[in-house]
Amino acid sequence: MPKKSRTQQEVDTVKEEILGHALQIIQERGLEGFTMRRLAEERLGLKAATLYSYYESKDHLYLAVLTRGFQLLYRDCEHAYNSATASMARLQAMMRAYLRFGIEQANFYNLMFTWHVPRYQDYVGTPMEAAAQYELEESQKVYLFFIKVVRELIETVAPATDDQIRAYIIYFWSTLHGYIAGINNQILAYMHDNPLLLREPILENLFKYIEQELKQMAENSPEAV
Repeated sequence: MPKKSRTQQEVDTVKEEILGHALQIIQERGLEGFTMRRLAEERLGLKAATLYSYYESKDHLYLAVLTRGFQLLYRDCEHAYNSATASMARLQAMMRAYLRFGIEQANFYNLMFTWHVPRYQDYVGTPMEAAAQYELEESQKVYLFFIKVVRELIETVAPATDDQIRAYIIYFWSTLHGYIAGINNQILAYMHDNPLLLREPILENLFKYIEQELKQMAENSPEAV
């Protein structure tokens, strides 16, 4: 009797399980210590050949893990955005969501933003270019979402150029990323008894900076003259 084909939902469930175990191995052993055989035999109880029926290669699976991380971060940011109606409240909620993801999903975050791992440019001209392009597009959704929200906020008081928006995004991200990285690599534990207690003060200082910038922009706006 022929083996019953799996439904798409069953296939998706298995692929999610594969991604989860792949991420754990990459976190524990680094990308260089991650192999399809190790994943299949040590974590999933499968033959490597079975694993290849879900993902074509180690690189395809790695890119799928990276892509999934950005999709989860985007989902969290979107939920945060929809939790408020005012522009400032939306940006604050998204910053909180970003910081929370970075700490609570440290395995994903380290791979996405901290470690020196292959990116899109490393796959141009290879069989993985399409998968890498998809990962790049998914990662850019988070960046473009923050640009949208920052623009919405700034333009409540004055027009803003693309360069201004990008500069603010880089400043916000650098502050949050520095703190998240310090928590995840435990460097901040050498600088503070409980660095997690700095979470709210760091966010509040960022919010105050944004409010000050908005106030200054409003005062310098031609309409205020």
